[in-house]
Amino acid sequence: MELNFHTYREIRQQPDVWKKTYEIILSRKGEIKSFLDKYLNAGYEVVFTGAGTSAYIGDALETALSDTRLRGAKAVATTDILVSPWFWFDASSKVLLISFARSGNSPESVGTVKAIEKTAGKVAHIFITCNANGELAKMKGDNILTILLPPETDDKSLAMTSSYSSMYIACALVANIDKIESQRSLIDTLSDKVGKMMDKFEDGIRAIADKGFKRAVFLGSGSLKGVAEESRLKLQELTDGAVMCAFDSFMGFRHGPKALVTPDALIVYLLSPVEEMQRYELDLIRQIRDSRGAMAYVAVCRNASVLEGAGLDLCVETDLPAGFPACYGGVAYVVTGQMLGFFKSLKMGLNPDTPSVSGNISRVVEGVKLYI
Repeated sequence: MELNFHTYREIRQQPDVWKKTYEIILSRKGEIKSFLDKYLNAGYEVVFTGAGTSAYIGDALETALSDTRLRGAKAVATTDILVSPWFWFDASSKVLLISFARSGNSPESVGTVKAIEKTAGKVAHIFITCNANGELAKMKGDNILTILLPPETDDKSLAMTSSYSSMYIACALVANIDKIESQRSLIDTLSDKVGKMMDKFEDGIRAIADKGFKRAVFLGSGSLKGVAEESRLKLQELTDGAVMCAFDSFMGFRHGPKALVTPDALIVYLLSPVEEMQRYELDLIRQIRDSRGAMAYVAVCRNASVLEGAGLDLCVETDLPAGFPACYGGVAYVVTGQMLGFFKSLKMGLNPDTPSVSGNISRVVEGVKLYI
């Protein structure tokens, strides 16, 4: 039954398309390295941008790329840049804008390019996109580098799944372009582990989705806070908003948002593989365990042994090696949110490919008037 849906196939194909994405970046090593050298050596500030899911890629990579050439990059959504470009840039700005876009056709994607070109003093662009026929992919110029991902990443379903993770991986590979050959083994390991993880835990995730929760909270620290942000959206949009979802950091959750721990809530912990961060996360998990205030508890972690006695209903193990780079490992955590969204959508009698009965959301945003 699941194979009848684009959404399911697009979730399950991710390990394969990550390998194809790697081959695309490897084949363009010289071109990508020269482009980065030209603008980074000239002091251009790197800005990640996109709308919705595409913006959340930047939110996660902002910290995940801290030990790469893109260290110090900041994430600013197109939806923020478009309405007030002068707040972010002026005539003295030198900007390397890295845009993430599944279709490349949303009004914000195109409008932001125009707005920043008018506002910043000097601009260069890297477009990471999944659609060869999109407006971004058609833009040409000496200051533009377009990275087109495998055609199957241009998800047919409403929810972005393989497009999200493949654009995430592509940018991480660009950030590590100087040592791209050595990244092959990392992508192979990631693909192998995530494929096995989906096989092993699919039934458990489906069982959680069958529970009657009406709200969900996803928690993550560092780059995994950005992954929690995307995971939250997957469950919310695939249930047409019937499941209200939130995200936060483990530490931030204590300061008010913890009120969301209610009898109709699902709590999902994205546990950091970094021991120094885990200490703070485990303290909160134990505290929430003792209150037993929610309907169900799920964790996604590298190894379940650290969560023994945490009172979980399900622990999804990525089984990634210790020290695996966050700039790749983050996508292993988002899969649980994607699958929860898919199976909850089915449980509610929705079509996961087009879950918006109200029509409030669509695959490409419509109705935006540009004032440029």
